[in-house]
Amino acid sequence: MTYAHRLATRADLPAIVDIYNSVIPERSATCDWEPITVASREAWFAESDPDRYPVWVGHEPGSPTVVTGYVSLEPFLNGRRGYDITADLALYLHPEHRGRGQGEHLLGQAVARAPELGFQTIATTIFASNERSLRLFRARGFQEWGRLPAVADLGDRLEDVVFVGLPL
Repeated sequence: MTYAHRLATRADLPAIVDIYNSVIPERSATCDWEPITVASREAWFAESDPDRYPVWVGHEPGSPTVVTGYVSLEPFLNGRRGYDITADLALYLHPEHRGRGQGEHLLGQAVARAPELGFQTIATTIFASNERSLRLFRARGFQEWGRLPAVADLGDRLEDVVFVGLPL
């Protein structure tokens, strides 16, 4: 399937939250145990900046209001100035759009645009058991930079976190 993307708007926040909440019960991509709310993500969205820390939403061509996933570039390691050359990336897909090319499209967008936004590196963390995401990032050239053993408590198990990055 072919996908498109656009900058997220405030009107997309409920769909973004729904997509994020869809992965919580799976215990595959976040350490949150309880669903989040739109209100709890208002500040996060307000701090996004299309010229520096954008949030893009994916959609099928011809349906720009139906959000199928999102990717964001965010400050790395608490936003300390020395890390301004690096972006922390977050990528989440609607369950019906996983494995259909949406992840490749959104990740490709982030990698392509990051240098224009002033970044020299993109980094993110992925659970070691999330092979689908690890394959996606490796296919885009991301390399494993480290593994943090048993640092994530998912309720039913401890999970290793893989730190991956890509110099641009």
